Amino acid sequence: MIPAFLYKYIYFLIITVLTLSEVQRLRSLNEKEGSLGSLFLCLFMVFFIGFRPVSGLFVDMVNYAHWWGGDWQGFDWNTENLLFDNLYQYMGSVFPDATFFFGLIAAIYFIGMFVACRKLFPSNTLIVFLVCLAAFSTFSYGTNGIKAGAAASLFLVALAYRKQLVVSILFLLLSLGFHHSMQMPVAAYLLTLIFKNEKWYFYGWLFCLLMAVGHVSFFQNLFAGMTDESGAAYLNWNPNEDWGGKSGFRLDFVIYSAMPVIMGYYVKFKYQLEDKLYDTMLNIYLTCNGIWMLCMYAQFTNRIAYLSWFIYPILLVYPCYAIGDETHPLVLVRKKVVLLHLAFTLFMAFIYYA
Repeated sequence: MIPAFLYKYIYFLIITVLTLSEVQRLRSLNEKEGSLGSLFLCLFMVFFIGFRPVSGLFVDMVNYAHWWGGDWQGFDWNTENLLFDNLYQYMGSVFPDATFFFGLIAAIYFIGMFVACRKLFPSNTLIVFLVCLAAFSTFSYGTNGIKAGAAASLFLVALAYRKQLVVSILFLLLSLGFHHSMQMPVAAYLLTLIFKNEKWYFYGWLFCLLMAVGHVSFFQNLFAGMTDESGAAYLNWNPNEDWGGKSGFRLDFVIYSAMPVIMGYYVKFKYQLEDKLYDTMLNIYLTCNGIWMLCMYAQFTNRIAYLSWFIYPILLVYPCYAIGDETHPLVLVRKKVVLLHLAFTLFMAFIYYA
């Protein structure tokens, strides 16, 4: 078995090598790509990450393994996360350890991501899937925050199948069932269907940034009174408590979060891109990321930020790979966007957080 401390290095080595190889090909945007390569990579990730050793390096994984076991008393409608918690309890009563449970959650996580990429980018599935794998939060939510990671992938599938209403609603419900925090992206999704003025989403994001810079806690306290008990525990956290993580104004997170915002501004107001799906994803991102900034001083602020970050990689490359015009300025810079995105993640993973 591969030692736990090597997993991050092997993961990023594979992603880096494959990305550097794939960006050289620059396939036509109008010719459908075969799915074999990206499907093989997806299945490899399922087995590589899903059957990793139980280790404290993967943080919450140890807790899931420690709490494993018990008797199945039937479907419990009073759990916090209706589908995830019941699945965990049921499998705990059937299997002697959590090995297959971790494998199943990894399958939901990576296959959901792959399905969304395949549906949205049939001509460039592999490179977009690699961009998703190279995202700042992907490895962490495949090994640590697995509940939120699986829920986010199911949400991406719902977005990809937005035109098949029954399928989309089904996956939205599955996403909510896996993690209750997905209420925020789902609410943001519904908001984008009603209110479509992109400028006000940008204004709202800037307003939230100013509130974060000014350390205005009004909204964080407001949300604490509206959310459930576990959410309120994060938002009402005492900053004098030592919880082992970083707190305060997260300039690193703001810089990272601003990239799709800046690109989105140019895409919408300079290049005048008209695309309903891009508008929907951008507005969801601006809404959820803005709410995170209003709660930036909370405990485990990265978990709130992830509710916008999971859509980040697809949003970032969508203008570069979803436009059919090979001569469009956004298409011409797609290689640079992919490489800069990878370089940022590698810098954060091995230098900034080292």
